[in-house]
Amino acid sequence: MTTVSPQPSGAPTDSVHEVDPGTRTGSTVLDAVLRFRALGLALVLVALVIVTTLANSRFLSQQSIRDVLLSASIITLLATGVTMVVLTKGIDLSVGSVLGLSAFITAQTLAENPGLPIPVAGLIGVGVGLACGLINGAVVAWGKVPPLVATLGTLYVFRGVVYTVAGGSRINAGDMPRGFLDFGTARIFGVPWLFVIAGVVLLVVALFLGRYRSGRDLYAIGSNPEAARLAGIPITRRLMTAYLASGALAGMGGVLYAARFGTVDASAGSGLELDVVAAVVVGGVAIFGGSGTVLGAGLGALVLTVINSALPVLGANPFWQRAIVGALIVGAIALDRLVAARVAVSLRKKGSHVG
Repeated sequence: MTTVSPQPSGAPTDSVHEVDPGTRTGSTVLDAVLRFRALGLALVLVALVIVTTLANSRFLSQQSIRDVLLSASIITLLATGVTMVVLTKGIDLSVGSVLGLSAFITAQTLAENPGLPIPVAGLIGVGVGLACGLINGAVVAWGKVPPLVATLGTLYVFRGVVYTVAGGSRINAGDMPRGFLDFGTARIFGVPWLFVIAGVVLLVVALFLGRYRSGRDLYAIGSNPEAARLAGIPITRRLMTAYLASGALAGMGGVLYAARFGTVDASAGSGLELDVVAAVVVGGVAIFGGSGTVLGAGLGALVLTVINSALPVLGANPFWQRAIVGALIVGAIALDRLVAARVAVSLRKKGSHVG
């Protein structure tokens, strides 16, 4: 008797495995909705840019576009890491605090060691994020603490560490090397280096999730943890990988944050987790795990950045910026539940026909 491992919804299929017709029907419905969501996001992005440009022609100026790309690059990095966690039916709410801790330690290291090579300081910042990811992963994977509770707790713990390290002080742009600060706004063929880095990371992670078994395992864990365990997937190791990646990318985001803004204090990255989670779920990554792509999360990050840039130009009250982000999160989660219900109905109908 041949045992066929279940394919996680939203994950790339493997031609070697047999696929049950009912599963194929459900996946087709889900894939169609996700593609429609990506198209809808693209149309919203275009419409928003057109409306805002009509209200203020300077919105499409080179400087404005560069500012949007710079802002989107940091959110994209964090959203890429969080996507890996969410695919496993988890969440990482600590990324804003991890970014702040990494940014401050990177800036402080450069300020106190003038002769230190910039790449070394960058590796220290990424290492800080990696350590935070290790703590999150250990608490969730080994301690069996629910991800929401675990990362909500570490959000405050890491932020407390930042305030302790900073001690009420801040690192100014004049304290850091000029080359480091120049990199924060440097461009290649008119595109900011920060955006290029975020794009490369996004593509690498997309390749990992789509082409490698360990990446596809994350989808399987999020789709059905018990089935994944029975199939022999090393769940603890995969969860550790996801949280380590999220922490490392948040650490990298902190390094880029310090390079871009120059001035860093203990409040760096505060509240950023809301935008990151919004980018992930709006981009089509199911908050309940098992489906979605980092490319969708990247598109979600770009849409949210444009919204945050466009609303002040349109004269909207700052309150509406946060309200719209919250509404997008609720709407995206509601859509995910509707899709899940639709897939379940399709599978039941197909099963009854087969029976």
